[in-house]
Amino acid sequence: MLAVLKNPTYRKLFSAQMVALIGTGLLTVALGLLAFDLAGENAGAVMGIALTIKMLAYVGFAPVVNAVVAHLPKKPVLIGADIIRAAMALCLPFITETWQIYVVIFLLQAASATFTPAFQSLIPAVLPEKRDYTRALSLSRLAYDMEALVSPVLAAVFLTIVSYNNLFLGTVAGFLLSATLVATTVLPKGFAGTGAPSSLWHRTTLGARIFWRNPRLRSLLALNFVVAAPTALVLVNTVVYVRDVLNRSDTDLAIALASFGVGSMIVALAAPGILDRFGDRPVMLSGAVVIPLALAGATVATFFMLDGDGGGWLWLLAMWFLLGAGNSTILTPSSRLLREASTDETSAYVFTAQFSLSHACFIITYPLAGLLGATAGLGAAALALTLLAVAGGVAAILSWPSDGEQAVDSTHEEQGIGQSN
Repeated sequence: MLAVLKNPTYRKLFSAQMVALIGTGLLTVALGLLAFDLAGENAGAVMGIALTIKMLAYVGFAPVVNAVVAHLPKKPVLIGADIIRAAMALCLPFITETWQIYVVIFLLQAASATFTPAFQSLIPAVLPEKRDYTRALSLSRLAYDMEALVSPVLAAVFLTIVSYNNLFLGTVAGFLLSATLVATTVLPKGFAGTGAPSSLWHRTTLGARIFWRNPRLRSLLALNFVVAAPTALVLVNTVVYVRDVLNRSDTDLAIALASFGVGSMIVALAAPGILDRFGDRPVMLSGAVVIPLALAGATVATFFMLDGDGGGWLWLLAMWFLLGAGNSTILTPSSRLLREASTDETSAYVFTAQFSLSHACFIITYPLAGLLGATAGLGAAALALTLLAVAGGVAAILSWPSDGEQAVDSTHEEQGIGQSN
C-alpha cells in the first residue's frame, strides 16, 4: 500500500491531506470547548447547529461553487480554499457570540466543500493505474481513521500546556502547511481547467445527472444512506450508551469510538487485496449486509441486553467494530466507481456530486440519532437507523447490475460542458 507514496506528486498531496485533517481534528475539539465557554449547558445545541450548518454548506454550496471554479486551474483553487480555511480558523479565538461561530463555520466549511472534491478528482490523474489508485484510496481511508484517533490525543496533550484557543492556531498551521505542499506540487497536465465554459446551471447539475444515468452510481446513492446510518448512531449516541446506559468512564467512551475506528482501519488495510480478488460489487454490497445486521444487533442489545458489567459492554464494542468494518467496505472502494463513471472533464462534477449527496444523508440520520434518541429512547433511534440501512441496502443491491454490465458512458454529458443548454 505504501508503495504509492513513491510517487512524489501523490506523496505531497497525501501529506497535504494529512496535515489538513489533523488541523480539522484539533478544530473539532477546540470548537466544542469554545461552545461550552459561550453557551454553558446549551453547548450541545450550539454544536448541533454548527454541524447542521456544516452539512448544509456541503450539500447546497459544494455543487454551485465547484461549478463556478470548474474552469479555473486546480492548484490556485486548492491553495485558495486552504487560505480561506486558515483565515476562518484564525477568527475563532476572537469570537464572543454564538452567532459568530455559525458565520465562521459556514465560510470555513464552504471552503472545505471547494477543496475536498477538487482534491479527490485530482488523484486519478496522479495515479492512473487502477491498482495504484485502489491503494491510494485505502491510504486515504486510513488517514481519516487515524485522524479520528490521533487528533483527540494531540489535543489532550496540547491542552495540558496551553489553552484551547491555541488549538485553533494548530488548525491554522495545518491549513497553511497544506497550502504550501499543494503550491510546491507539480500537478499532471490537463488540469488547468475543465474545458469551455457552459451555463452555471448545466455545470451545477452535471454530476447529479451523470449519477442518475449510471446504475452503479445509483447504487452508490443508496449505499450513502447505509453508511450514514451507523455513522450517526456512533458519533451522536456513543456518549449516551457509554456514560448513561452502561455507566462507564470517559476512557471507555474513547475505547468505544476507537473500536469503530479500528474496524474501519482493518478493512482499509485489507481492501487492496480483497478488491483485486473479488471486485467492487461483492465487497461494497457485503457492507450493505453487514451494517444492517450489526445495527439490528445494537437495537436488540439496546432494548434487552445492555448492562454496565461485562456482557453488554463487550457486545457494544463488537457491534461498533462491525459497523466500522462495514462502513469501510463501502467507503474505501467508492471513489473507484466515480473514477470509472467520469472522464477528465467530468470528474470534478462527479466527485462533487458524491460529496454533496453523501453528506445530504446525514441531514436525515443525525436528527434520527439525536432527536429521536432523546425523545423516544436509544432503542427507537437504533431501530429507525436499522430500517433506513435495510432500505438502502436493498435499493443498492437491486440497482447495481450483476451481469457485468458496464457503467453508462458519460462522454455525451461531457460533450455538453461547452454548451449553454
